[in-house]
Amino acid sequence: MVRGKIISYLLSLALVLSLNFLVVECLPGDPLVHLIGEDAYGQLQGRDPHALEELRAQYGLDQTLGKRYLTSLANTLGFRWGWSFQYGQPVADIILYRLKWTLLLLAPAVALAALLGLALGSLAVRPGAPWFNHAITTVSLIVYSTPAYCLAFLFLLALAFSIDSLPLGGMVAESAESSFGDIARHMVVPFSVLVLHNTAYLTVIMQSAVRQVFGEEFVLTARAKGLSSREIMVRHVIPNALPTYLTAVAINTGFIAGGALLVEVVFSWQGMGSLMFGAVAARDYPVLSGCFLIVALAVLAANIAADILSAIIDPRVRDNNAQD
Repeated sequence: MVRGKIISYLLSLALVLSLNFLVVECLPGDPLVHLIGEDAYGQLQGRDPHALEELRAQYGLDQTLGKRYLTSLANTLGFRWGWSFQYGQPVADIILYRLKWTLLLLAPAVALAALLGLALGSLAVRPGAPWFNHAITTVSLIVYSTPAYCLAFLFLLALAFSIDSLPLGGMVAESAESSFGDIARHMVVPFSVLVLHNTAYLTVIMQSAVRQVFGEEFVLTARAKGLSSREIMVRHVIPNALPTYLTAVAINTGFIAGGALLVEVVFSWQGMGSLMFGAVAARDYPVLSGCFLIVALAVLAANIAADILSAIIDPRVRDNNAQD
């Protein structure tokens, strides 16, 4: 079982590296146009095509697809991610700088959404309050069915006409020095969007897990012993629903990263999302390749974390792995 999972993850990593290369290579457009400008490109193409070929060779764009793939694979595994056409800096340095701003926004949003989803999902299934249960379920489904970037636009429209004190874009005020308080103020709205959207999803997951546990025989036994609904929920239902819920949290964390990128673009948060958006516009292949790799590895790491959490929390999974 463990060996099979390791093999599957290694194959997934190989597929991620291959797709990461092919997706970037299949993008339309010539990166040289964005490197030297359309006017200069047109002039060189008409007057000195040899200069264009030298530039193409300088950036490794004249190699065959297979050679570029092997070179890209070797550089990726060696943490040599190349040089940015657009920024004129090493790709690794650019990504590391932008990644910290994405993590600053994403990590607390994931933690708070997990806690809220746990609480609301448990409350929504408690006996004796059907109207409350239906309200939470309906609101959660509506919010989660709305894409994160659409929710971000709705927040922009709503807050633009109601609240003037909260900044709706960027990370710091133009006239002020960068400070934690200023960054925190700029983070409020995108942070709220991420928390709301992911809380809705996790609430639905927790509701489903709790309902499933409520149908187990040990819950009927607890009721027969005269335990109150609150005691049954706290002592029996929630602990047995946690493995399913935490696994969903771990898996969803990887996909939250993708949604956060679009939210960053809407609110001009200078993290990985804005970096990818600018790299697509400039056909900056090395930066795009590095960004796609980080997002794909985040999803893969989240799945590995989900398997580890399942083995730690659920004895049945742990015993199954030990037997295999």
